[in-house]
Amino acid sequence: MAYKPGILFGQIIKTSGFDGTVLVKLQKQFIDNIPEMESVFLEIEGRPVPFFISRSEYQGADILKLAFEGYGSLKKTEEFRGCRVFLTGHSPETEDTSDLDVLEGFTLINQEDRTIGKITGMADNAGQLLLTISTEQGEDILIPLHENLVISLDKRRNRLKMDLPEGLTGINS
Repeated sequence: MAYKPGILFGQIIKTSGFDGTVLVKLQKQFIDNIPEMESVFLEIEGRPVPFFISRSEYQGADILKLAFEGYGSLKKTEEFRGCRVFLTGHSPETEDTSDLDVLEGFTLINQEDRTIGKITGMADNAGQLLLTISTEQGEDILIPLHENLVISLDKRRNRLKMDLPEGLTGINS
């Protein structure tokens, strides 16, 4: 199981019943397209922690019920309220990045709304996803795709806005 940074599945909004089931508010892109999952990562105190799913049930709208193996009581899962839920993959070699292929062709802009370039591809560097960016100067640069750097994703305008540390775009040009 590998952590897929940047692929936020949803957030646990509350527990449901006494059997340890939690309710996950899904991200918009997953409402009509819930993937088959055996496990997920919960972000606990800023770190990804893997959990195996024992049961899942779509509740309609944007809510999914999840139960985790070994967490069969309310007392064990009530501390998960507010945790973000991330998707998992089997390994970096077999990881399917087709979910992220939709970013190809998007314009990458920085926090100051300055255009960095067009996203032309993705690369996996030891578990860290990197965006390949073709700049207006014709150079290709790599930018790490990490949830903490993403400010917004505007699918309508095909723009990805990121908070890029100073000097990052000049490192590998």
